[in-house]
Amino acid sequence: MKNIANLLFQANILKSIPRSGYHFLGAGKESVAEHSFSVSFIAFVMAQMEPDIDALRLIAMCLVHDLPEAKTGDLNYVQKKYVTANENKALRHITKNLPFGTTLADLITEFNERRTIESKLAHDADQLALILDLKSLSDIGYDPPKKWLPFALKRLETKTGQAIAQNIMKTEWDAWWLENYVDSPVKKE
Repeated sequence: MKNIANLLFQANILKSIPRSGYHFLGAGKESVAEHSFSVSFIAFVMAQMEPDIDALRLIAMCLVHDLPEAKTGDLNYVQKKYVTANENKALRHITKNLPFGTTLADLITEFNERRTIESKLAHDADQLALILDLKSLSDIGYDPPKKWLPFALKRLETKTGQAIAQNIMKTEWDAWWLENYVDSPVKKE
């Protein structure tokens, strides 16, 4: 049980590790844990749209895909040109002596290899979380995210991911609020 407690503490530290790409945007911030929640929720939505896939595997993959960053920190695309994190070593250290360590390692390996439909959807969920943030920042007046959006959009691999992205790009970040709550009569349910 001590190894499981250690795993939980390592996952918990992701709440304190900032995602580093926001420094280049000049706006926004997010922890690795916040990112993992967004990616996992997007995966849940994708699983509803793709009923023939293994939904649990997809969502679990998204939930744990950045777990090695508890040991390596988050490296953005610029930093990865100069620094290589030993994610495999971090993953071995995280999963050793866990009764389900192989399962955890397999999920992260599958995510990184992007050979299965679930891993491709998970990759797209990861990019869609970024696209949502970039679009939101752009909608509230920040210009730098507009430069980064085309690159994130090009990384999408699945029709489901592309369809979601297309609708994100056509929707204002606060449309859900404006059409449902602003200046509309309060309805009692």
